[in-house]
Amino acid sequence: MQDGGEVLFLDGIGEVVVSVGRDGLSLQPLHQELVSSCWSSITLQPKLDNKIKFLDVYAIELLDKGPISGPWNTRTAIHGKTNIEMHRFAVHGITKTRKRTWVPCEYIFGHKDLKTCKNWFERLMTCINNEGGRPKNLMVFVHPLCGKGRGVKNWETVAPLFDRAKIKTKVIVTDRAGHAYDTVASLSDIELKALDGVVAVGGDGLFNEILNGLLNSRYKASYPPTPEGFGYFGRNENCEEQTRNGQNCSMPIPDSANTMFPGNSSKRDDHEPLLSTSRPTGLEIPSLNSSKEPCTGDQDNLVSFPNDWFRLGIIPSGSTDAIVLSTTGERDPVTSALLIILGRRMSLDIAQVVRWKSSPKAEVLPTVRYAASFAGYGFYGEVIRESENYRWMGPARYDFSGTMVFLKHRSYEAKVAFLETPNTNSFTASAEDDVSGVQPLQSRHKRPRKIICRRNCFVCKEASTSGQTSEDEITDSSRTICENTKWVWSEGRFLSVGAAVISCRNERAPDGLVADAHLSDGFLHLLLIRDCPLPLYLWHLTQFTKKGSEPLSFKFVEHHKTPAFTFISSHDESVWNLDGEIFQACEVSVQACRGLVSLFASGPEV
Repeated sequence: MQDGGEVLFLDGIGEVVVSVGRDGLSLQPLHQELVSSCWSSITLQPKLDNKIKFLDVYAIELLDKGPISGPWNTRTAIHGKTNIEMHRFAVHGITKTRKRTWVPCEYIFGHKDLKTCKNWFERLMTCINNEGGRPKNLMVFVHPLCGKGRGVKNWETVAPLFDRAKIKTKVIVTDRAGHAYDTVASLSDIELKALDGVVAVGGDGLFNEILNGLLNSRYKASYPPTPEGFGYFGRNENCEEQTRNGQNCSMPIPDSANTMFPGNSSKRDDHEPLLSTSRPTGLEIPSLNSSKEPCTGDQDNLVSFPNDWFRLGIIPSGSTDAIVLSTTGERDPVTSALLIILGRRMSLDIAQVVRWKSSPKAEVLPTVRYAASFAGYGFYGEVIRESENYRWMGPARYDFSGTMVFLKHRSYEAKVAFLETPNTNSFTASAEDDVSGVQPLQSRHKRPRKIICRRNCFVCKEASTSGQTSEDEITDSSRTICENTKWVWSEGRFLSVGAAVISCRNERAPDGLVADAHLSDGFLHLLLIRDCPLPLYLWHLTQFTKKGSEPLSFKFVEHHKTPAFTFISSHDESVWNLDGEIFQACEVSVQACRGLVSLFASGPEV
């Protein structure tokens, strides 16, 4: 449904008939013979099918009176364009480059009557404001040291886009380890409800810090399931019984924030979350104007997760930026900023990690952590721990540390139990297999064709619709454990034990650790790398660098798609790596929390 239209001047095109439809502006040039030559020549404007969709418009701006260029053709190219002074307004949209990144573009319209321009401006602003889900108030954390200072530079680049879109931002440049964690964790529900989301301008580590600060006291759920005979099974049973009886079974909150982020450094960079040292934030968030209902402080309306309004965003500025690459497909600050401004939304699984014991002789003290991309023990943990000795090398220390750890070729005795469900795919060598072989594994189930997660992924949609969807039950919808399950044990010496929540794509691993991991299907991809000769392990690792390769098809590699697993080691020889943060633990239980948080993203296109 659209109006009859009105004749306006479009910069670089000339006179066009502009009409407002339900989902955008329709443009019809009056001089049809100039359409093809003019339309493709406009700087910063895409080739269009005569329509500007409101979905792709991030701002409307009323400009001062100024020049409007006439149509471009061979004659004007030789003699120069004819500029006409007019009253103007701009429609700011987005267009895609050949590199598949999003960039801003603008359409400048003009008319000789100022009132006409003002009417169009107000009318289009109403249309844009009717586009649901766009943020109005954001808290932004900028990491000043990440990526050799890219955090500050990238924010300076994209900040004008937020200003143009009239989005209020509370910008905090982190000045110490744990700054973001402490700030987010200390926000009251009233302060949090005044925000539409929190944005990290940094790497995966800064995002993980914000994630833990947000979920530490607000995600209410039972512990991950554990196998029968595991020392703390009874404790988990009691918690699940409370859940069945309709009672909240809150996660234990550590005595201090330092327990959540153990470490020794105020010098942590973008690859690792920052050590927490609690202190008040002094923020006045409620002073921001929120588009939501006023907050009254009623304790019946506590903020919990998952919910349908709060989102997290990342403007990539780190060393690997695996989360951004896995959720948008592009490692580009402007693309990510535009997705945030336009209010794109997608759900993301989160791994809930419960440490039962930090060492074999330690007392049982459950500690909860969250990871958005990866949790790994052995090789992956040692690379992070070794890199602490070479901070002076900058990001190159990860390559150096990885080489050093690889050459040591250490393996670790451990037992791993994972839940096998009807939807679980397991690819594992049998006891008779020679793990020194490199032939593809025979699977318990027929190896399915890889289905890559992308925008509007039907796998994630099916997982979402199969759960509970009522508002009263949304806080339970993240639990994906099926009733028809069984525990499967795997034990021996492992070079590494890892669980990928998402594909973990990065520039050095174009397909990631698990190419067909999905963003919101409620499953982890458990990777058990058994002890093997050093050359074969090198062969396995180099396969990650090749697009389209099969790094998980070696006989010494076990790949299990599972909703939960438990890890037990009788030694404390290695550490866990949670999104780049060191986590000391010899006994942990991990579960996938389906769609626990929402991101300002829409999924990769390819």
